[in-house]
Amino acid sequence: MQTKRLFLLLAAMGVLSVSARPVMPPLFTDNMVLQQQTDAPIWGQAKAGSKVTVATSWNNATVITTADQQGHWRTTLRTPEAGGPYTITVSDGQKLVLRDVMVGEVWLCSGQSNMEMPIEGWGHVKNFEQEKEEANQYPDIRLLQVRKNTSPQPLADMETNLGGGWQKCSAESVKEFSATGYFFGRDIHKYRNVPVGLIDASWGGTFIEPWTSAEALRLHPDMQEALDYVQTLPADKAERERIYTDRLNQWKQQERSLDPGFQGDRATWALPQTDVSQWPTMNIPVQWERAGLPGYDGVAWLRRTVDIPKSWAGKEVKLSMGGLVDDLDYTYFNGELIGQTNSYGEMRLYTIPARLVKAGQAVVTVRIIDTGGEGGIYSSADQIYLECRGERVTLTGPWHYKATTPLAKMPQMPVNDTSTPNQVTVLYNAMINPLVGFAIRGAIWYQGCNNEHKGYQYRELLPLMIRDWRTKWGYDFPFYIVQLANYKQLQTEPGDDEWAEVREAQAMAAQHVEKSGLACLIDIGDAGDIHPKNKQEVGRRLALIARANTYGEQKLEFSGPVYHRYQIEGNKIRIFFHHADGLRTADGGPLKGFAIAGSDHRWHWADARIEGRSVVVTSPDVTSPVAVRYAWHVNPICNLQNAALLPAVPFRTDDWPGLSINNHRAN
Repeated sequence: MQTKRLFLLLAAMGVLSVSARPVMPPLFTDNMVLQQQTDAPIWGQAKAGSKVTVATSWNNATVITTADQQGHWRTTLRTPEAGGPYTITVSDGQKLVLRDVMVGEVWLCSGQSNMEMPIEGWGHVKNFEQEKEEANQYPDIRLLQVRKNTSPQPLADMETNLGGGWQKCSAESVKEFSATGYFFGRDIHKYRNVPVGLIDASWGGTFIEPWTSAEALRLHPDMQEALDYVQTLPADKAERERIYTDRLNQWKQQERSLDPGFQGDRATWALPQTDVSQWPTMNIPVQWERAGLPGYDGVAWLRRTVDIPKSWAGKEVKLSMGGLVDDLDYTYFNGELIGQTNSYGEMRLYTIPARLVKAGQAVVTVRIIDTGGEGGIYSSADQIYLECRGERVTLTGPWHYKATTPLAKMPQMPVNDTSTPNQVTVLYNAMINPLVGFAIRGAIWYQGCNNEHKGYQYRELLPLMIRDWRTKWGYDFPFYIVQLANYKQLQTEPGDDEWAEVREAQAMAAQHVEKSGLACLIDIGDAGDIHPKNKQEVGRRLALIARANTYGEQKLEFSGPVYHRYQIEGNKIRIFFHHADGLRTADGGPLKGFAIAGSDHRWHWADARIEGRSVVVTSPDVTSPVAVRYAWHVNPICNLQNAALLPAVPFRTDDWPGLSINNHRAN
């Protein structure tokens, strides 16, 4: 069944005609990139028991293999130094020709929303219009984007976006592609002068556990119950969807019965005549924790009155709220439900039927259920609007709001086992397993926000996943990690912090897992946006690591200062660093971000000064210091860097239990 679906998919993409044999997975299409100077695996489907010949134009060689009784075949191709374009001809009596094949460097790009964040799309990186146009200059960068999918069992096949299969880099193909991945690959292409293939397998709002195989997670004691549950799920997607729909409908009835905004099934608070004059207001877009609902998870209603132009009367109107509506929404126009979405991160584009559109005042109501973390409507302002025939009315600005049912008082929402990306191992099964074996140079990884409450557990899960992927591929490829950027409210006092603990776990993996590296972003985040726009610098810092450690540019500095050791000197502590040439402050002022503590474990802001390749830390409040921390906060005040203008990696010299240790042990 999978082979049949794959065949029809490839035929629809134009990769082969309906009568063509053999059939190749979407990894092997026109415009693809093969890893240079390796034995690159290649596989597909052909006539059962037939001889399959694979001919390559770079050396005019032919490899012969035999399809098994299920029609599966697999062989390897010895690739030359970077170059192209070439052709690969596969035949079992009928030919399939892959054209414009390049040989170069292939990298896998994976993680959650900051890896997924596209050049344009919902991301809108810095100077995105200019970046799109410049992308036309790099046709030897090739892009493959794995379509989002989940599975309780490992899949052999996958689907792709961007028109299907590999695409040449262009303004059109790059706009929905991973910005971090693209900017990383662009630097490799520029500095190594080789074709670059980038495989984007990412999904926003995901934990690390779904990206790890069941075999690896079985080694972790915290994962047994979740793995047992996933193994009970039906393999058939339609059956999983039916079960979820039944459970969801029951849950909706239960949670609505707790909400005063409903009378039975009627959403009375969405009706235009409902008086909301006593409701407070918040300015959309905003995370509602910053606008009147601090720490609130649960149900809230938001309403806005808009003026509908006379020219719109009797015409369909599009309502857009972007992708950052957190988490579930039910959206009404003059009291009638016009759309709903059951998960965070999906674009909200709803159609208001012409029969509802009348000139004059109208009421847009959005009922949001926040299932944890941030809540509200916080897409970019240009994505929140009504539109009719090219004319727009913004929906940004003040909305009335009222919270009703806290999450703690609601029945537990059922999990969609068909589409949720946050069951253990389901993303590995559907989005990584189909890639296993395809020759890659290495991987870049940007994930960690979702695991913010379990930084100590992340110390174990990240190395576990790295080893897992390398085991599946059969070799220890480079693995480069993006450390979480600064975010949320600026630090005012020293102390413990969960995001700092996740950053520490990321740094530990980079330090202790061979052929790993860390790109520190503690200086380029955005307090108000978990998706900072300067993805160019993220890609550049990752590329610095690859250029130095993978490609051997010996004199290239690729890291900011990294804590090495400390030495107590009376009432002072001296901190020694690696990558410490030219220590300085980013703003030319005094050092900031250092805290110091004695044996009472009470933290005090410290005075710090640079002395050569070290920093001396002291405080009049701590006469017998025992520990130092630097940039230990979700959004720390900090400014230490080296001569390469790369920021110092946050660190601590102590190992005192932190905020997330109890969460880890509770599992």
